[in-house]
Amino acid sequence: MRRALAALALVAVAGAVGACERTTAQTARPAPPPVPVGVATAEEKVVPVQVAAVGTVQAFTTVAVKSQVAGQLVTVHFTEGDEVKPDQLLFTIDARPMEASVRQWEANVAKDRATLRSAEAALAQRRAEVTQTEANLARDLAQMENARTQEARYRRLAEQGLIARDQYDQLRTNALALQATVAADRAAVDNAKASARAAEAMVENARAAIQVNQAMVDTARIQLAYTAIRAPMEGRTGNITVQAGNVVKGNDDTPLVVIAQVRPIHVSFAVPEQYLGDLRKYRRDGRLEVEAQVDGGRTAVVGAVTFMNNAVDASTGTIQLKATFPNADHALWPGQFVDVLLTLTTERAIVVPTPAVQPGQKGTFVFVVKPDNTVESRPVKVGRRLAREVVIEQGLKPGERVVTDGHLRLLPGSRVDVKAQQPS
Repeated sequence: MRRALAALALVAVAGAVGACERTTAQTARPAPPPVPVGVATAEEKVVPVQVAAVGTVQAFTTVAVKSQVAGQLVTVHFTEGDEVKPDQLLFTIDARPMEASVRQWEANVAKDRATLRSAEAALAQRRAEVTQTEANLARDLAQMENARTQEARYRRLAEQGLIARDQYDQLRTNALALQATVAADRAAVDNAKASARAAEAMVENARAAIQVNQAMVDTARIQLAYTAIRAPMEGRTGNITVQAGNVVKGNDDTPLVVIAQVRPIHVSFAVPEQYLGDLRKYRRDGRLEVEAQVDGGRTAVVGAVTFMNNAVDASTGTIQLKATFPNADHALWPGQFVDVLLTLTTERAIVVPTPAVQPGQKGTFVFVVKPDNTVESRPVKVGRRLAREVVIEQGLKPGERVVTDGHLRLLPGSRVDVKAQQPS
C-alpha cells in the first residue's frame, strides 16, 4: 500500500511538472509581427462639385469638298489624311474649256465696245444736226417776224394809196414764204431730235450688250476659278474618293474629300435634367469647366461648356451640352467616346483616397490608424466620388490617418507597420 501511494505521488508530481512546462512555453511564444500597411491622411480641402457623363467627340466643323464644274481631274495636291490650311490648293480640274469660254466672251465685249463707239459717234452727229436745225429755226423766225412787221406797215400805206399795190403784194408773199420756212424748220428740228433719240437708244443698247457680255465674262472667269479647288478651312482630310484622271461632275452627291476641323473640337454629352437649375445658375455666373478623360483615364484635357440645348429631351430626361476644347495635341478625335466630368462649383469637404474606403456587411468603413499604431474599423458615410478620392460626409476628422493598402490582413486592434505615407 505504501509503495502504491508513493507511485501515485510520483505520477502526480510528474504531471504537475509537465503542466508547468507547457504553461511556460505558451507564455514565452512571441506576439504576431505588425502588418505592413500604406496610410494616407484625411484632409479637408476645396473639391469640385462635378457631374459625370459619357460624351462623344465631334468635329468643330465638317465640310464636304465638291467640284462646282464638270471636267477631268488633272492633279491631286495632297495626301489623304493630311492637315490642310485655309485656301490650300487641293485639286486641279482641266481648265482649257473654261479659258476658251473666257476668251470668247471677252471678244464679244470688245465687239460691243466698238459698236458703242460707233453709236456714240452717230449720236454726236444727230445732236449736231439738232443744234443746226434749231439755229436755222431761230434765224428764220427772226426773218419771219421782220417780214410780218413790214407787211403790216406796207398794208396801211397801200390802203392809203401811198405805195403801189404790187409792192405790198411782194412783201406779203415774202412774209408767207418765211412763215412756211419756219414751219419746215420746226419739222426739221423735230426730225433731228427724233434721230438723236434713236441714236441715244442705240448707245444704250450697245452699253446694255456690253454689260450682258461682261457678266458672261465674269461668269466664265468664276467657272475658270472653280477648276482650282482649295481648302475652305483648316482641318484634317479624310478619304479621297476620286483620283486624278477621272471625270468629275459639278455638285455631285459624292464629295471629293471631307475635311474635319479638329482644332478646336467639340464634345457632346447629356446630363440629367435635375441639374438644369444648377447649370443655368453657374453658367450665368461664369465659365463651366469640363474635363474629358481619354486613354482609359490616363490623359485628361480641359475645356468649357459653349452650348446648352434649348429643350430637355423628354424621352431620356436629359439636356444636351457641348464643350469646346483647344485640342492642340490632338488628344481628342471625332467619333471617340470619352468620360466627361462637368464642374459646377467647388466646396470644402473631408476627402480620403478611394482605396481607403472598404465595403462591409454593415456598410462602408475605413481602418483608422490610432497613435499606438493599432487600427480600428470605423463606419463612414461616403459622399461624392472624385477622380481618385472620396468625400467623407461623416465618420472622420481632418488629420486622422486611414489605411489605403494591406486591408486583407487587418482586424480591429491589429498592430501595423506604417510604410511611407501616401499623399491624398
